[in-house]
Amino acid sequence: MAWLRGLLGMAIIGGVALGLGAAAGGLGMTVAALALGLNLLAFVPAAALRTERFYDLVGSLTFTAIVFYVVNAGSGSERVFQVGCAILLWAARLGSFLVRRVRREGGDGRFDEMKVQPARFLLAWCMQALWASTTTLSLVALDAAGGGSPALGLGDLLGGGIWLLGFGLEVLADRQKEAFKQNPANRGRFIQGGLWSRCQHPNYLGEILLWVGLFVVAAPHLSGAGFVAVLSPLFITLLLTRVSGIPLLQQRAKARWGHDPDFQRYQRVTPLLLPIGPRPD
Repeated sequence: MAWLRGLLGMAIIGGVALGLGAAAGGLGMTVAALALGLNLLAFVPAAALRTERFYDLVGSLTFTAIVFYVVNAGSGSERVFQVGCAILLWAARLGSFLVRRVRREGGDGRFDEMKVQPARFLLAWCMQALWASTTTLSLVALDAAGGGSPALGLGDLLGGGIWLLGFGLEVLADRQKEAFKQNPANRGRFIQGGLWSRCQHPNYLGEILLWVGLFVVAAPHLSGAGFVAVLSPLFITLLLTRVSGIPLLQQRAKARWGHDPDFQRYQRVTPLLLPIGPRPD
């Protein structure tokens, strides 16, 4: 029964990915199929070994494969190439950071229960394929539109600025947390300094902003079905704030530090995602 649920979930997720790809054109369909195929292929040894150690690596490779395919098989637009390079830079940085973290910590707590339940584990790999194919919709839709005018426009400047802000926030937040955890004096403690004093999940804020930025770059050149690309920032926002990001981390943090008055105060006075609003106490 568990396997049936897993296969049904895979079919639903795969269908959604392919449907979104179809809305972005034939190239989008191929991108969705490529993402799903790579992750299903990687799932086989991962399930056999009951390991999540190369999950994040495969995620980065999926984004890399999508970019190389679109750039080489698409319109040849310079703007598409630039957006693709931005995605490659992000994927290389985040992928290497996550792989290094898993190696250092010996695993990823998100998968402790999941990896011994093949049906649930399968869904995680399918979700990764959906994540990659959906968040790259701005790239795919931009290419389907021919990349737009080669002239530098307001969307390029504004979107590029938002992307740089988001990328910078994510990198700095990750580095601050990594340095905090590597300090033996902080063993068993939670981070609440640097960017983490301004909001509880600054890395996720950066992640959302950079995909918003790429959509802003693409948007002036889209029309009709091409605006399916708006699902890129919407999907990552939903994923991080309602599904596998903040809710999961909040649950784990409360289980670990929920009894700590300092943590209770941190949760009470620190904005969850957007660093705005009063800070009482």
